[in-house]
Amino acid sequence: MQLMEERIRKDGVVREGNVLKVDAFLNHQMDIGLFNEMGKEFFRLFGGENVTKIVTIEASGIGIACVTAQYFGVPVVFAKKSESKNLDGDVYTSSVASFTHNKVYDIRISKKYLDEHDRILLIDDFLAKGNALLGLLDVCQQSGAVVVGAGIAIEKGFQEGGQLLRKRGLRVESLAIVDRMDSGGALTFRPQ
Repeated sequence: MQLMEERIRKDGVVREGNVLKVDAFLNHQMDIGLFNEMGKEFFRLFGGENVTKIVTIEASGIGIACVTAQYFGVPVVFAKKSESKNLDGDVYTSSVASFTHNKVYDIRISKKYLDEHDRILLIDDFLAKGNALLGLLDVCQQSGAVVVGAGIAIEKGFQEGGQLLRKRGLRVESLAIVDRMDSGGALTFRPQ
């Protein structure tokens, strides 16, 4: 998606350790106009898949998932990273190692929100090593739901996550794939 690549070039910041900061428009301050275009594109890509729910992980994927859900006319379910008194005890759970936070989270989704009749579209802001999506896939598989694919805002093509998930048979559609970045701020995108 040309619009996403342009925005990354304009407002993205490359940090040491293969960190791409896009907090000015994606995962801290959110550009809703951009999110709207992302939602339209995800609907164009997955609109024929009879999606019944969009699933994401807290927190950065929630905004993108909500805007996208408007095009599909379906609810959003997000996996929680912490236990809560208002989360029923009957949950699907999986462990997820976070590249960004260098921490392992147990994610949870209440069993009353996913079942074998669901056709799920996974949505997330970043795909690097693939751990978040693997955790979401695990939770969805526990429920018996069918995962029709994953919509990603930005994929780090130089890390193994996208390749790993595609080899497992998951349809992954990324709006921008960064093939290379360096601390000087240079970015190379994969042609789409």
